[in-house]
Amino acid sequence: MARITTVRLLLAITAIKNWLLEQLDVNNAFLHGDIHEEVYMEVLKGIVPPKPGKVCKLRKYLYGLRQASRQWYEKLSTVLIASGYTQSQSDFSLFTKQSTTYWCIYNHPCLC
Repeated sequence: MARITTVRLLLAITAIKNWLLEQLDVNNAFLHGDIHEEVYMEVLKGIVPPKPGKVCKLRKYLYGLRQASRQWYEKLSTVLIASGYTQSQSDFSLFTKQSTTYWCIYNHPCLC
């Protein structure tokens, strides 16, 4: 989880400096995590499989799978670092990027 002290510090700095604060939410974030093993699930009720006894092989993670949040975080952190963000050594959920005209902070809310 994001450290509450980090969140409070970021909110305090934002208020003191009168900075613009925006929130980003990635819809269906776990669906963007790459799957590295074979995961199968039973066909959902109400869906008739083409042949009885068949199961579904997942191509992307779903919410609720143990690996899903870890894979999403791995992919997200790789993209952020490749985009020039620096990961904090004291709070691994915190990424920052600074230039002469802006300071961008990304604090990942959940690293389950």
